[in-house]
Amino acid sequence: MEWGILIPVVAIVMGISIPITAIKLKHREKIEQMRLAASGSHDGARADEQDARIELLEDRIAVLERIITDNSVNVAAQIEALRDTTSIEELKRNRDKV
Repeated sequence: MEWGILIPVVAIVMGISIPITAIKLKHREKIEQMRLAASGSHDGARADEQDARIELLEDRIAVLERIITDNSVNVAAQIEALRDTTSIEELKRNRDKV
């Protein structure tokens, strides 16, 4: 095979494929813009939901960080105190029902 023939063939193929690729990219861009425009009305509500969820999770993380970093508080003692309080309240309710 002679290289002299290969060079014009490659030039012709590249000359055809570059415009076709450019047309495909413009088409994909238009499709993406249309998709974003169609979902744009729903993005506001979804963003609000995500913001609310993120805020809730940040609050929960802050509470967990306080529990973990507070060395003066015995977590087990607090849990037991809550159990004792719950059982006392249940006893009071049961006694009032009788």
